[in-house]
Amino acid sequence: MKKFSIPYLAPFGAFLVFTYAAQWIPYGVYLAYPLKTVIVGGMLFFYRRSYPEIKLKCSWIAPLVGIIAFVVWVVPDGWYPKIGSSAFNPYIFGNDWIAFVLIVFRLIGAVIVVPIMEELFWRSFALRWLIREDFTTVPIGAFTWFSGMAVVLGFGFEHHEWLVGLLVGILYNGLLYSKKNLSDCIIAHAVTNLLLGIYVLATHTWTFW
Repeated sequence: MKKFSIPYLAPFGAFLVFTYAAQWIPYGVYLAYPLKTVIVGGMLFFYRRSYPEIKLKCSWIAPLVGIIAFVVWVVPDGWYPKIGSSAFNPYIFGNDWIAFVLIVFRLIGAVIVVPIMEELFWRSFALRWLIREDFTTVPIGAFTWFSGMAVVLGFGFEHHEWLVGLLVGILYNGLLYSKKNLSDCIIAHAVTNLLLGIYVLATHTWTFW
């Protein structure tokens, strides 16, 4: 693995380490999420010059794909078995400032950090690396059946909600193939997670968090 892969692998790897390590500590998820939001966000900022594919523009269809992905994510809930379980209830310690802080970190992580981190890893690095090891020579949005299906499967089974994860992975991949712009995927992903966060807070369906 060449050194120019590190900016893509390190933030994603750090996020996974915090996520799975938290499961072994009582209430670890509530400590880990603010920590990984700050640390992974800091790593993305540190490596920001390594991501020329992130551009300050996106198409009008990106938010629409994000809305569709949100609907796809919530509608089938309860219709299929999930992989493991998770729940992030910010009110577990009461309704005071702790809940407010946890909600703020969760939204920042879900709407800003996670979309950038995951799209860089899955649809910039992995999708191109599976075509050619020197992935920086592969154009953004290059298509092969193998890389496309592998990324959809990886993205899908990364989530407890594996079935909708697969479907949303197809949506995000399709957006990338269509627009050849990673920023479209980041915006779509951010819109999905923002709507999901609003839905969770409104309905207290904490298992989506």
